[in-house]
Amino acid sequence: MQTRPENHLPRVSINPATAPGEPLSSEANAIADLLSSRGQMSFVEPTTNTVIGAFEAEHQFQLPTQLKQWLLVSDGGDFFLPAGFQLRGVEHRPLIEVDDPDRPNDSYVVIGTLSSGDPVLCQRSGERISIYNHEAARIEDDESFPDFFTFLNSLAAVVGAGED
Repeated sequence: MQTRPENHLPRVSINPATAPGEPLSSEANAIADLLSSRGQMSFVEPTTNTVIGAFEAEHQFQLPTQLKQWLLVSDGGDFFLPAGFQLRGVEHRPLIEVDDPDRPNDSYVVIGTLSSGDPVLCQRSGERISIYNHEAARIEDDESFPDFFTFLNSLAAVVGAGED
């Protein structure tokens, strides 16, 4: 396990509130470790399947599967500090606001924001994660990802981290 800088909250790799038969995603943990090795991250306490289920029931909306797996590792957080990406959570602020107007239409939900101000969206019915380009008022093909883990694995390039 990698040592985290003191200014980061500890990331919990085992969540006792995870329902039986629903193991934590080792892929989500591996991505968290990989991201931490690439730049400064500020992960927060994980949420639980119970809280995720209550959020989905309240909003009559199913979060993408991989996003739910990630929230069990870190319920939101900041990626590639000081500027990069802020992910919203379901329990820790800032919260995912299902009716946030900062989206192209009602078929999307804002789950985070890039430092540019462009929102990161998930589809209401699907796994796709996209960046809404405010200036062009559209989602670019190269800024749309088939799932949340693909988005996270591409995030360094998206935010320009590590470029010299």
